[in-house]
Amino acid sequence: MRALEVVPVSSPVSNSTLQQDESGGYGGGPRVLYGWLFECHGFWHNVPLIVFSSMFVLYLASHAKKSFGKLSQGRSYIMISYYGVLWLVSILNLAWCSLQAWECTPGKEMPWNILSLFTTSGMLFLEVSLMAFLLQGNHASGLEALTRTFVVSGVIVGLDVLLKAIYLFGLAIPLFIDNNEHTHRVKWGLWVVHKLLLTAVYGFILFIYHSRWRERLPARPAFYNYIIAMFSVNAIALFACALTGQGAGFGFWLYDATVICYHAFYLPLLYVTFLADFFQEEDLHLENVYYSEMKDAGFFDADWE
Repeated sequence: MRALEVVPVSSPVSNSTLQQDESGGYGGGPRVLYGWLFECHGFWHNVPLIVFSSMFVLYLASHAKKSFGKLSQGRSYIMISYYGVLWLVSILNLAWCSLQAWECTPGKEMPWNILSLFTTSGMLFLEVSLMAFLLQGNHASGLEALTRTFVVSGVIVGLDVLLKAIYLFGLAIPLFIDNNEHTHRVKWGLWVVHKLLLTAVYGFILFIYHSRWRERLPARPAFYNYIIAMFSVNAIALFACALTGQGAGFGFWLYDATVICYHAFYLPLLYVTFLADFFQEEDLHLENVYYSEMKDAGFFDADWE
């Protein structure tokens, strides 16, 4: 079993380390709350993650009854699958955001790395599957498109999980334990490659949108706004990882900011972009929204020429 252990980080993630008492706790309720909110990365890292991830799960729960009814009526395999995966990943993300103290707690390195691996892989699956859906263009519908999308996404995410597992458990490289005092070049090199690939794919979709092949993409400006947002976040994260790999403190701060944005806002952004309109009560209203967006984007300009 020793071969599966991740090498503990010798120094804390921040300037303070969570101090456990003899029973393995943190010395009572107030101390636990203080450590939960203020220790490790600090208040402005932990609280936004906890608040926004909790709010989104509560939002999903408050609309669950209406959403289930709409899904049962529509019988859309794509929407049912995405909604189910979104729920699972949202719960994992809430746990990840709420247990930030594990990252700095001696003896919690293994549970933290496993939780981080599953959470980030689930979010990556949603990212890749939505990109695969967009790249299929206007032909993405029905069970065949869903199967093709999930197979491609599953293969890509499976390879990503395997590579990260080798780094974590085979090479003992602390991928998910961030430390601005000790730069791990191999770790940050992997993140540079990871962010570079995502940035390149989002950039390619933007290129298609501004080229003569634009009509092959789904005719929804909301998807375009989503791609711009994800391209920007990944480009900034790529720059931050490159700086951090060179030992720059600003790079670590910038990378931490992208982590907060990603885990706090990505799932709500995905919901608003891809699922929210589906749960509208009136289909006529939904069609009018789509028509207005397409008209604003200029898809009907050719009819007047």
